[in-house]
Amino acid sequence: MHYQKHILITGGAGFIGSHVVRLFVNRYPQYRIVNLDALTYAGNLENLTDIENQPNYVFTHTNLLNPQALAAVLEQFTITDVVHLAAESHVDRSILSPLDFVYTNIIGTVNLLQAAKVYWNGQYEGKRFYHISTDEVYGALGDTGFFTETTPYQPHSPYSASKASSDHFVRAYADTYGLPTIISNCSNNYGPFHFPEKLIPLFINNIIERKPLPVYGDGLYTRDWLFVKDHATAIDVVFHRGKLHDTYNIGGFNEWRNIDLVKLLCQLMDEKLGRPAGESAELITYVKDRPGHDRRYAIDATKINAELGWAPSVTFEEGLAQTIDWYLANTPWLQRVTSGVYQQYYKTQYA
Repeated sequence: MHYQKHILITGGAGFIGSHVVRLFVNRYPQYRIVNLDALTYAGNLENLTDIENQPNYVFTHTNLLNPQALAAVLEQFTITDVVHLAAESHVDRSILSPLDFVYTNIIGTVNLLQAAKVYWNGQYEGKRFYHISTDEVYGALGDTGFFTETTPYQPHSPYSASKASSDHFVRAYADTYGLPTIISNCSNNYGPFHFPEKLIPLFINNIIERKPLPVYGDGLYTRDWLFVKDHATAIDVVFHRGKLHDTYNIGGFNEWRNIDLVKLLCQLMDEKLGRPAGESAELITYVKDRPGHDRRYAIDATKINAELGWAPSVTFEEGLAQTIDWYLANTPWLQRVTSGVYQQYYKTQYA
């Protein structure tokens, strides 16, 4: 079949990536979607079993740290566009192991930029290199205000520093070589297929197993939460209609203090598990704060709403209820991803 586009999606077996791959494969049969993933601990092909046999879907087990393999993938699949999601993304892990974040997020991104530059060889018409980043590059906010697309970068963790660096390289390749780049920075995602190191799936899993719920510090850290399926539709919109060499902030207009979120989660879990009201909340345990912990993030998503017409489709309560339902219906998935290596990580992180 002759495809209109051959889109390389990196990190497509991961949490956000699998939702983007699924959306593109199903919505655009006229595009061939090539999912590139190194399948480290958070990349899981089980996330994509529903679309793995679609004729317009291909998987390649390739690492961004192998430039020769990357170049071969672009050539083999005649790649016309890149949607770059592959990244190490957990702040706690970046504190334990910063070099992994330097290699994957910075060097991996530069390898991909270079591979696209060489393969496209100045023929940029109709092509896009879309880099997905995070609101954490902006640092922390006080009690008021929002991150906009022009907020200065002030990363505080090895994770956010590595993402900030990759953003700078993407813009540098646009300015220096004319690469047709576009960037979006998103707030905290949640939803189905989320690896249980992040707050929401971790706590769902712990409530199921009646384990303690480790809340950092005083629990008053504030985050803007975005349902992953809404993020995938935003990526679709930015990829197709965003302005080249521009930046879009994607957020849920949905700020929650950690402790309030955890209490809502406990309440919903008690209802869905048929447990007495308040039982899960008794599992809340305050643990030592993590180093360099940013107090508050909040995204101003006015620009993507005004220019591209995107807005979240669900409230946080609706999205959270859908997420809990998915985890309760997919306990075998949860058990498989939380075996072995995960247990060791959990012990190191929360002991």
